[in-house]
Amino acid sequence: RFDFDWLDRAIEVLHAHGIQVVLGTPTASPPPWVMAMFPDAYRVPESGLPATYGNRREYCPTHTGYRERSRLITQAMADHYADHPAVIGWQTDNEFGDRCHCEQCRAAFHTWLQRKYGSLDALNTAWGTIFWSHVYTDWAQIPAPLATAAPFGNGSHNPGLALDYYRFMSDTYVAFQHEQVDILRSTCPTHFITHNLMGAGYDRLDYFDLAADLDFVSWDNYRRMQWTFRPEVPPSEAALSHAVMRGLKQRNFWVMEQQAGSGGWQIVSVAPRPGELQLWAYQSIAHGADAIIFFRWRTAHFGTEQYWHGLLEHDGRTGRRYTEVKQMGAELARVGSQIAGSDVRAQTAILLDYDTRFAFQIQANNPAFHYTAHLHDIFQAFHRRNVTVDVVSPESDFAAYKLLIVPAQYVQSEATAAAIERFVKRGGIVLVTPRTGVKDETNTVVNMPLPGHLATVCGIEVEEYDSLPEGVSQPLAFDEGTAMVGRAPQARIWCDVLRVTQARVIARYTSDYYAGTPAVTANQYGAGHAIYAATFGDSELYDTLADWLLDLAGMEGGPETPEGVEWCVRWNGQERIIFVLNHTTEPKQVPLDGGYVDLLTHRVLASATLELRPHQVVMLAAERMPTGATGTSNGGAGRIAQPAQ
Repeated sequence: RFDFDWLDRAIEVLHAHGIQVVLGTPTASPPPWVMAMFPDAYRVPESGLPATYGNRREYCPTHTGYRERSRLITQAMADHYADHPAVIGWQTDNEFGDRCHCEQCRAAFHTWLQRKYGSLDALNTAWGTIFWSHVYTDWAQIPAPLATAAPFGNGSHNPGLALDYYRFMSDTYVAFQHEQVDILRSTCPTHFITHNLMGAGYDRLDYFDLAADLDFVSWDNYRRMQWTFRPEVPPSEAALSHAVMRGLKQRNFWVMEQQAGSGGWQIVSVAPRPGELQLWAYQSIAHGADAIIFFRWRTAHFGTEQYWHGLLEHDGRTGRRYTEVKQMGAELARVGSQIAGSDVRAQTAILLDYDTRFAFQIQANNPAFHYTAHLHDIFQAFHRRNVTVDVVSPESDFAAYKLLIVPAQYVQSEATAAAIERFVKRGGIVLVTPRTGVKDETNTVVNMPLPGHLATVCGIEVEEYDSLPEGVSQPLAFDEGTAMVGRAPQARIWCDVLRVTQARVIARYTSDYYAGTPAVTANQYGAGHAIYAATFGDSELYDTLADWLLDLAGMEGGPETPEGVEWCVRWNGQERIIFVLNHTTEPKQVPLDGGYVDLLTHRVLASATLELRPHQVVMLAAERMPTGATGTSNGGAGRIAQPAQ
């Protein structure tokens, strides 16, 4: 029996005040009686010790009984609220993603492998199981990659097995969500369906696959939490997550949880400073959010998230945070119609590959290397130049862009390499970084010079490589005659030792046994150019490369702004809506080149200097279109939602 009385009353209160409702399926946090029905439904992490009741997401996503109960509650909710005028959409579950290694998952993994490989002979060949005498003669022999007795734990499993298991677990969550989506689509055809993802850094699921079933994606945007206990978080970190969310479906997104105060379970994070809640929310909109939903409304008195602060205090008082968001609501009531329907456009893209992300979890190559951090290092260089960057999948059409970044695509298919080759041959500029093309789709090292299928395009071959100890670096020197001569970035983490087959040398190592060998090369290939950076450099390297690549691609950066000030553009047809955001605690001045109108004050700003207070956001309108600007977005996700008044 389902009792919706309490939820009915809550929705009626919201409806009476003109507030629309998005319902979440409650499958992320099962009640104890459900888990008591299925004592074998507890998720088993890599340690092999089953989860116990008391947190959330305790469930195994493969468990047939739990899946059946999830379908049952989803169908009941869909039937009950399909025609309610206040309900406009659904969020599936909540923040999908922890892997399970239980016996049910292992059996399902065997079925998944049988569909993929067809025979054990094919599987043994693909994984190279002859090594360490791991040849399997029965599907039931294949383990889930639990922690082993080896000193390196999970990293000692066969890399092919581990990668396939990570793919299988991602597919399992996609299938779990699909069951809910099928019910909601058939029962509530006029409602949208979304899911709240966890940003650029989440590495347990292929978000491109998970997003495929959704009308648009949402994500939970927290700048400061217990787990990021830093007083200052670079605005480029949130900007990268926004770009990833926008790229998952090549369209705008929602923020389902926008930070409303200090966030933490056991530890209270650094409090948002005056103006920061508005600043972070406007940054979301500037990068493509079509709705901002603050979490939470009132700070909870009980439960694990007592210190996950809302807009109202524990005692219900309306303090500084409430007032700040109320002001933002009033502002959006005035300008929201101008922003609605606009999109974000880019000519530069960074390739994000979840197979690569999974494979680096299995074999990091260097303890100082982190895939997401590498993406951010490159993204940040363009972000500092106010260049909009899209994030794309290996299956994307690269033709819409002038510049493509391929950061450490460790697992690369022949199809992706061929698409990159076509992109360059037709006039595109590509930047390739180390550890690209090392593995094929089975997580086996390719039997050819690195960077594998891109060696000819890049005009180089990797003869050997050096994995540097943490903290060790060496300066690079740019060759005479290059525009970058005199700049001195540092090589760190990894150094490929190159043999040039066709490319021109741009920069060289200056020390160790490979001193004088190429560190950065450029190769003209067809009508385009392939740049190879043979090291994971410091910020100076990526700043230098960003300037050069933009020039090579015939592109301009955005307007120059002081450190900590963003200049973001959304497009409504040929008209620009510009967000200027001061992320610092100091006043800043931004020179304008004329022709702007302040959307809130309607003041004309002609050839003026824009004065920004600490954490201030100014929205400008401009009709002039920059030379060469094109659109790649497929449009907005829906409406600009108004925060609570």
